[in-house]
Amino acid sequence: MATYIVLLGPPGAGKGTQAEKISEVYHLTHVSTGDLFRENIRENTELGKKAREFTDNGLLVPDEVTIAMVEDRLKKDDCKNGALLDGFPRTIKQAEALDKMLEESFGSKVTVVPCIDVDQKALVKRISGRRMCKNGHVFHIETKPSKVEGVCDVCGEPLYQRADDNEETVQTRLNAYNESTSKLVDYYGNKGVLKTVDGNKQIQDVTKAMMAVIDAAI
Repeated sequence: MATYIVLLGPPGAGKGTQAEKISEVYHLTHVSTGDLFRENIRENTELGKKAREFTDNGLLVPDEVTIAMVEDRLKKDDCKNGALLDGFPRTIKQAEALDKMLEESFGSKVTVVPCIDVDQKALVKRISGRRMCKNGHVFHIETKPSKVEGVCDVCGEPLYQRADDNEETVQTRLNAYNESTSKLVDYYGNKGVLKTVDGNKQIQDVTKAMMAVIDAAI
């Protein structure tokens, strides 16, 4: 059976960094909803056109569009052995849709849900120091600086701070996470697949803990 890992954690918990390592070790395609939106909008796909109608007006993309985008991605050849889902699901409705999708389209189910738990004060520091390029490569001025300040190591594009990565808006985002996405902790906990990982440790220690819970599940 294919392996489907759902990565949970608040903004700034290090999901992207851990996802890169996990996808490499377990040969799983990293499916990030942020990347999916950018790719579909850039390529002007039908789903991208629908998403743009909302993003251009500062509105959240409806669940139906996001779910369809994820299902389309999971049907591609590089996901035949499963995938590492990052940024999806964000709500109970999306989690239920994922369960239905995996069962009906792939004859499978969510294998394990590592949840990175980090102190909120540490999250504010992490997020405000984050920098990224237009292609989605992420760095941090303290923990993962680029070799050349202000320039992406991967593609050479300029690095910038997202408008919502400043300290003034971080708390709002954390509150939104606590009100919605954190409910997934109970959802997956009740299914017996949630595994909490201490994200306050060094990156390599968090990686070891993540791999331990994955190894125990697959």
